[in-house]
This record gives sequence, C-alpha cells and structure tokens, in this order.
Amino acid sequence: MELLSVIVAIYNVEPWLDRCVRSILGQTYGSLEILLVDDGSTDGCPALCDRFAGEDPRVRVIHKKNGGLSDARNAGIEAAKGTWIAFVDGDDWIDAGMYQAMINALLEEDADLCACSYKQIRRDGVKDSSTGKRTVWEGQDMLTVFLLEQDEYQIQNAAWNKVYKRELLGELRFPKGRLYEDIVFTTKLLSRIRRGVYLDQAFYNYVIDRDGSIMNRGIRKSIFTDQIPAYEEKEAFLREIGRDDLADVHRYFFYKRLLIYYRTLYASKEPDRRKYCAWIRERLKRDEGEMERVYACRGASRNEYKKMKIFLRSAALYRMSMWINERLLLPVKTRGRK
Repeated sequence: MELLSVIVAIYNVEPWLDRCVRSILGQTYGSLEILLVDDGSTDGCPALCDRFAGEDPRVRVIHKKNGGLSDARNAGIEAAKGTWIAFVDGDDWIDAGMYQAMINALLEEDADLCACSYKQIRRDGVKDSSTGKRTVWEGQDMLTVFLLEQDEYQIQNAAWNKVYKRELLGELRFPKGRLYEDIVFTTKLLSRIRRGVYLDQAFYNYVIDRDGSIMNRGIRKSIFTDQIPAYEEKEAFLREIGRDDLADVHRYFFYKRLLIYYRTLYASKEPDRRKYCAWIRERLKRDEGEMERVYACRGASRNEYKKMKIFLRSAALYRMSMWINERLLLPVKTRGRK
C-alpha cells in the first residue's frame, strides 16, 4: 500500500477539529501520514494537534507563524512523504471509505488524479446528489469538463475532494497571501494529468454555512482583490498552453458570474456597492467587442448572450427584465408544468 499524505491546514477551528482529524484516523485505507499544519492558531488547536500526535504515530504536527491557508498547505506539501497527496479543511470531515475508494480507482484506472463528489452540510439539512458513477478521462478532457461546470461532475476548484499523484505537483504551489487559492492551482494541475478519474460518491462532508467561514461572507472586497484576478490569471494560463477554446469557455462563465455579482451587490447594503457595480459595468463594456466570439463557445447559452446585450444597453433595463422574469414569468411557467 503506497503512502498517502493527508494535509490539514488549521487555523482557529477548535470546535470542529476533533471531528475532522478522527474522520481521517478512521479511514479504512491504512497507509496514511496525517500532517496537521497549525498556522499560528490562537485557540486550543495547537494543543489538540499535539495530543493527536501523541495518540497516533501516523500524525505529524507542524507549528508555524500565521501565513494563511496557501502557506499552510504549501508547508504540508514540502513535508509530505507520500506517493499520493490529499487535503482536508479543518472544519470539515470525511467518510471512512473515502481514501480506500479513491486510491483503488487511481490504481485500477492507472490515473494521476481522482476527484469525488461531496455532501453539502447546511444548518437546514444535507444535500447529496451523488449517483455512484465512475468516469475516466484521457489527457485534458477532465480539464474541459471542469471548465464547462457541468452539474453532474463536482470536480470544482477545491483541493479537498481530490487525491493527487505527488509527482504531478512538481514545483506547483498555492499562491501565498491570496484567497481563492484553488482557482489557478487546480486548473494547472488538471492540465498536467495523463488520465483522471471521477467518483460520483459523496465521501467529503463540506460545511457550507458555518459562522465565520470564508464561504459564508457574501460579496466582499476579496471578490475583486483576489477572486477576479485569479480568474484572469486562469484564463491567461489557458491561452498560454494553447487552449484558447477553453479560455473562451472560462470567460463565458466569468461573464455569468459578473452579472450575478452585479445583481447581488446592487440589492445589498455593501458600503462600496456602487463602486463595484460601476467596475463590473466598465469591465463588461470593455469586452463588448469580444462577446460574439465568447458566447459562441462550447457550452454557451444564447439566452445568456441576450441578457448580456440588455445589460450592455442599459443596466437599469437589465434589472427590470430580470425582475419581471423571476417575479412574473417564471412562476407562471412553473405552475404550467404542474
């Protein structure tokens, strides 16, 4: 059994850490090393980490100055000894058979990377739409499916629902000091694989609406300072490797996101919402000459292009048309289907 290094970046997640680590210790795949990277936590996490190391020889602890999630994960990569690498967030947990199933799939399919689906853990319940299906892709086909954002494949930007061959990483590391660190990392990783496999089995338990979670903070300044620059870097990388077709697919979904951000911001109480809404209008206006090409890409919807044309003509008209569609037209259509 080849060694799997599981890296857990930890910062002030004391209430959830025991559940997380014990779910890794309880894996049916026995050849594990568990790297608990304490990123300068100021709560009880450092002591908890040391306690786990004292209880189980598979646990190694790295205590370091706070440098952010990327820096903590990178420290774990540098210390890892395994043939395979995986990540778990300190406030989530995993099912007992996760790594056994993923390693088996990797070996059976002679693959470099395996991704699985996940359960969305919310306060009002658990969402799991997995089917148990296994899918294998050659070369950059997995990258293509990832960029097309097809609902049936929860490949996602996330590092935590994947197992990677250690040699696949090479010099690749997470960008230190930036949020949305997975966006470019995962794109580059998927561009390198010879064969990838996807298990539509929800082994990972992803907590979506925990208080204080980065993913529970709505539209914030970091969308514009970190996420959007990461999306632009992602597109530049795709063009750099000669995949202009996929770069246009990515741009199409980027435009969709900008329209969602615009409507969310416009209806919010965010102090800088006017500034950000103006930035979105200017950014999309700047790209107007490229819209025809982008909206002709694989997977694009002409209906989305119609929405964009309305927005470019008049943001106020766009808001009104979306209101009419959602408040008046959609309810009528929904009643008609019943």
